[in-house]
Amino acid sequence: MLLLFGLKTVLNNLPGRPATCQHCGRFVHHHLQERATKFTLFFIPILTTSRTYQISCSNCGQTSPINSRQKKAVAW
Repeated sequence: MLLLFGLKTVLNNLPGRPATCQHCGRFVHHHLQERATKFTLFFIPILTTSRTYQISCSNCGQTSPINSRQKKAVAW
């Protein structure tokens, strides 16, 4: 019997919002991104093993990790 399993990372772009960047100090749009690692069985995602969020400035490109509580405050 052949059993195919593994992990797959999926990137989802979420709606961001304008805010002041902590790095460059400009009031610009910030992009919010979700990175989810999923366990797959026969190339079908079964369950999510981990989920992280990061926000990046559209002006300088500075990227910062955020937690799920901060993500709820940023996403509209």
